[in-house]
Amino acid sequence: MFYYFFESRSSRKDAPVVVWLTGGPGCSGSLALFYENGPFKLTDDLSLKWNDFGWDKESNLIYIDQPTGTGFSYSTSESDIRATSEEAAVDFYDFLQAFFKKHPEYAKNDFFITGESYAGHYIPAFANEVQKRNKLKQGIQINLKGIAIGNGLTNPVIQYKADRDYALSTKIIDKSEYNDLSSSASECQQAAQACASKNSSSACTDAYSTCNSYFSSILDAAGGDINYYDIRKKCEGSLCYDFSNVEKFLNQKNVKDALGVKNIEYVSCSSAVQTAMAGDELKNFAVYIPPLLQNGVKVLLYAGEFDLICNWLGNSRWVEDLKWPGYSTAPSTDFIVDNKKCGLTKGKGPLTFLKVFGAGHLVPMDQPKASLEMLSRWIQGKPL
Repeated sequence: MFYYFFESRSSRKDAPVVVWLTGGPGCSGSLALFYENGPFKLTDDLSLKWNDFGWDKESNLIYIDQPTGTGFSYSTSESDIRATSEEAAVDFYDFLQAFFKKHPEYAKNDFFITGESYAGHYIPAFANEVQKRNKLKQGIQINLKGIAIGNGLTNPVIQYKADRDYALSTKIIDKSEYNDLSSSASECQQAAQACASKNSSSACTDAYSTCNSYFSSILDAAGGDINYYDIRKKCEGSLCYDFSNVEKFLNQKNVKDALGVKNIEYVSCSSAVQTAMAGDELKNFAVYIPPLLQNGVKVLLYAGEFDLICNWLGNSRWVEDLKWPGYSTAPSTDFIVDNKKCGLTKGKGPLTFLKVFGAGHLVPMDQPKASLEMLSRWIQGKPL
């Protein structure tokens, strides 16, 4: 399993270890590394420059290409391509064991799992796996302190239902178009609920097809070329952003030689991994959150206000649905950075939700300073 590891720029021996998981499923950690919160930014001439707001300023930082088949992580056996987030969780745990065995000086440091998008599935499952193994006293004990999910897909039944409401509230569709979508919205709801209740591969694969068709209908109603990761922009390319430079950069011979991946062709997102996990997408991973909270693991859910596909409205609704004691009546407060209102936050105890202003799906890319400040306060236990 391929990974990048960057020691904290703070040089603190007790700096926490933060792992970042990119979503997809099947998209490489290199995307976040070079375009979001890594130590470096990739320039148009394929050179690297320091990122003043890299998360390594506050932590030791790991990016992993996972599940197997993603980015530079590969296997010679097709049986190693995972079909569920729970299967991927076992590989993730094995990776952590190997990492901390190789770097025992970090094993006692506070450990946080972060990521975005499909990591809304990964992170709850992975954190649960770590907690389970810790309780069984298996392997090296991992000092899991918190998880943070940005614009994640975690509870699809609630989140898909919110997509149409979000589209109407932001005026990318009108009331007539909203009403026209009611039938396909209902079909998605029924299919998603069937997946949740039956938890079978066939029901969940059917739900994947039905709900993606429904989401495509929303995009068509919104004009077809809208960037569903940031409704302020047009969709350009297969990922709605031009990330082609990272493929050009990582497929250079000298870069591959330096990384020790000479015979692997880098692709930002793996269609094989995405296809394999089609039956996983509509499953509800919010069920893992309450046990984590009850065991003292801090949970931060944050979402950029202009993302459609994993919008803040759907995320806020599934967090409310957790019915965590005291959360529903907790007041919303401003998230202030440099005397500027950068969002709204709500929390109770270990559970926090943050709506980030001026950002789409990729919060650290759109609001780098605010996202670094968010991370800094959160890992230090300060209120946002």
